[in-house]
Amino acid sequence: MLTNQTLTSLKGGWLLLRSIAVISSSIATIVSTVLPLYLYTSISSQELYPLFFLLILGAFIIHGVLTHLLNDYVDHRSGTDQYSPAILSGGSRVIQTGYISPENLWRTGKSLLLLLILVVLTFLFFGYYKLAILLSIGIWGAVSYSLPPLQFSYRPFIGEWLSTFPSVLFLGLAGAWLTLDSLPEWVWQNAALNALFCIAWVMVHHIPDRDADRQATPMKRTSVVWSIEKFGLAFSRLPALLYFGLTGACAVWLGLERIEAAVGLLVLTGAAIILVLKMEVQDDEQVSSYEKIILILAMINAVWLGIFI
Repeated sequence: MLTNQTLTSLKGGWLLLRSIAVISSSIATIVSTVLPLYLYTSISSQELYPLFFLLILGAFIIHGVLTHLLNDYVDHRSGTDQYSPAILSGGSRVIQTGYISPENLWRTGKSLLLLLILVVLTFLFFGYYKLAILLSIGIWGAVSYSLPPLQFSYRPFIGEWLSTFPSVLFLGLAGAWLTLDSLPEWVWQNAALNALFCIAWVMVHHIPDRDADRQATPMKRTSVVWSIEKFGLAFSRLPALLYFGLTGACAVWLGLERIEAAVGLLVLTGAAIILVLKMEVQDDEQVSSYEKIILILAMINAVWLGIFI
């Protein structure tokens, strides 16, 4: 029989993963690349299945565990999670609900970071250079996003472009890079479009935390907070609109060769843009409800791009 302490630890670990966010971004972009390899190449399922589960494991360890360990600790110290409405945003709440102390969270984060660095060095020693590069980019994304002195999540536009985007992009490239001799254009397209869709919904995710982020010490000046400071509250939706617009504009990149994919991309990004335009940014409950719909759109987009290459 499981003890209360064990059950508490398991529940805290599950909350920390924030699996909905990981599935709709990291797992979705993995599927977007591995699915075409399964459907349209001669690579055997005996090779693809282990690769698929390896990538999923890596995504949960990096994006689900390490990223959230570091981000929850830093956002707790700055105070932003304390003031957050905590619907979908505001961290995993494992500290605020008492499942894990800040000290244990930080200790676990440092230990996992050290372990992953040792794994990278092991990969390099045994000549698994591609795995070392992919894991290093994941570590870079988690560390640069949250930890000082970089702490890119506290700087407008830099966090999504220098931390989140490359991390999701290379996760999307990984399946094909590890199995094919060269990367077809569709691989780059799918990986880039899923990464763009990801940073666009993250901008929606930041809207309910706008006031909490401004009260943090240091201030967490996300792209959303920057837009509010420059143009007013109504423009808190501006970063999401810009990124969804950029994602939709990439339908031109898909061109006539992938017309079904291009049409689907336009429909899905158009639907996301309509939701962002319709939302009452002062209504945190509504914004979070719309965010859930956008997460579903992100997953549909990933699968759609994977089917129509």
